Amino acid sequence: MQWYPGHMAKARRELAAAIPMQDLVIEVLDARLPRASANPLIAELLGDKPCLRVLTKADLADPAITDAWLRHFARDRRILAAALTTETPKETRSLVAELAQRLAPRKPLRALIAGVPNVGKSTLINTLMNRAVAVVGNKPAVTKGQQQVVLSNGTVLSDTPGIMWPKIDDEDVALRLALAGSIPDTAIDYVIVGTFAARLLLERYPDRLSLRFKLAALPDAPQELLCEIGRRRGCLRSGGVIDLHKASEILVHELRSGGLGRISLEAPLDHVVDGAPGEALDGDQARSLTPPRSTPAA
Repeated sequence: MQWYPGHMAKARRELAAAIPMQDLVIEVLDARLPRASANPLIAELLGDKPCLRVLTKADLADPAITDAWLRHFARDRRILAAALTTETPKETRSLVAELAQRLAPRKPLRALIAGVPNVGKSTLINTLMNRAVAVVGNKPAVTKGQQQVVLSNGTVLSDTPGIMWPKIDDEDVALRLALAGSIPDTAIDYVIVGTFAARLLLERYPDRLSLRFKLAALPDAPQELLCEIGRRRGCLRSGGVIDLHKASEILVHELRSGGLGRISLEAPLDHVVDGAPGEALDGDQARSLTPPRSTPAA
């Protein structure tokens, strides 16, 4: 998949120039897909700079798998990680300030926020500022240029536009990003993304599908699931033909909005299970490999 608007090329140049002047980089990731939403360009530009990884939208992600990601990130001593939501702004401000000082113990601290589009960077800034200073929107590429704010503790925080890498070679990464809304709907094929979502949900969260769409028995194939959703939600063309595009839109929007419950689209692999290291686990596998932890970050 190739999607790289002109302002992103400019944002990449600005990011490369800004990072050396920072004490800390705050990389914002989508808690539902922390690996897919990690821009390799940011890792390349980061170098040895300390990094605080903030997993946003944690209220939409499977909590057991989010815990597995926090354990995974704790392996790198230059990185601290926390899973946050907009539901507890006071706790978010306190935790981010604490972790930032642990990584870069100096005042005033200079920190830069970076991440892919629509991952929640501007929302995080507004939460940290305790007022609306950054434009937010439930679509990618809302922030177009760099902006700088000063937090109440003196931290100088720079916001950057969400940047995507020029070409996404990994199809699964592209589909996960499209499913989460980090790629504009105008640049995706809803049936392809909907079929991917149907396959993933049938494999990992079949009970959520049965409950949400009131299905006594789940079909085996992804397109059969889309057809069943289309029949139940009135996505019919003339002659009773199922409109797969509309059915796919419904499934994708149900997942994005949390209508299907707390769902993660990928998980880290702490042990080899039917595959090589780095492969994603389903929810049950993640739970069996990662006992619960009470702390939000190691």
